[in-house]
Amino acid sequence: MRRIALAMIFGFTAFTGAMAQDATTTYPFDGDFDDATFSVESAILDRGLVIDYVSHVGEMLARTGGDVGSDVHIYDAADVFLFCSAVLSRKMMEADPLNIAHCPYGVFVTDRDGVVEIGYRHLPDGAMQDVQALLDSLVREAIAP
Repeated sequence: MRRIALAMIFGFTAFTGAMAQDATTTYPFDGDFDDATFSVESAILDRGLVIDYVSHVGEMLARTGGDVGSDVHIYDAADVFLFCSAVLSRKMMEADPLNIAHCPYGVFVTDRDGVVEIGYRHLPDGAMQDVQALLDSLVREAIAP
């Protein structure tokens, strides 16, 4: 019975890890973390969008690891850029006011052992796919040479 329980736990862990990978799109960035964050910021601002906040997730994880009893190093650096589009936000919330749950939108930049990636989380079908298309085009612009 114990083996079955352990198999179920490990199976669930693998399944949820796969779900997390399926829930995001990432692209490799040919350059360092600072260049990647500059490229993301530029791509967002060049569209006339305003960055509401940059969450320095990597710094927070490094700072708080000991406080929560962990010495696991996750990222060398990681930031999330949060922003909205008045046009798309209105469209998606007119389609369903509960789409507010997906606002603001986020694009993340990570550096793990010198491998820099830029990405975003997937959004639900329907009106939110216009936002996902925006996120994808911003990330593709940011990774372009």
